[in-house]
Amino acid sequence: MINKVILIGNVGADPDVKYIKENQPVAHINLATTETFVKNGEKTSNTEWHRLVLWGNLAKIAESYVIKGTQLYVEGKLHYSQYQDKNNETKYSTEIVVNEIRLLGGTKTNPRQQSQEQIDNANEKALNSLVNESVEEYKSSDKQDVPF
Repeated sequence: MINKVILIGNVGADPDVKYIKENQPVAHINLATTETFVKNGEKTSNTEWHRLVLWGNLAKIAESYVIKGTQLYVEGKLHYSQYQDKNNETKYSTEIVVNEIRLLGGTKTNPRQQSQEQIDNANEKALNSLVNESVEEYKSSDKQDVPF
């Protein structure tokens, strides 16, 4: 099974970064993607908003280098959740848990932007962390057979 999302869009507001523990940041970013098409002979556009969640090193990158208006390329996976609001009504949420990020565009709009090499290194660390977690989860599971 594959659960993969790839988006290129613009950040709608500065990232919201919180630290769960001293060294465990989580960042939330709203990303806008716009598609343009012709409908009834008129050029029309449709903007969709996506809620991104970044953990660890990727959250630190977002905190330091992403600002409103930054153009981003992200890869991640869809995550659905539900919760109870103040009125005890069930609410649903869809987020994209990001495992790779690339800052696009020049440094004109973002003086805090770091080099792509530094971002690539953080992406590699985040990916290695996800792989290690998956391997440990598999080792600790009761299922040792390959499902195909």
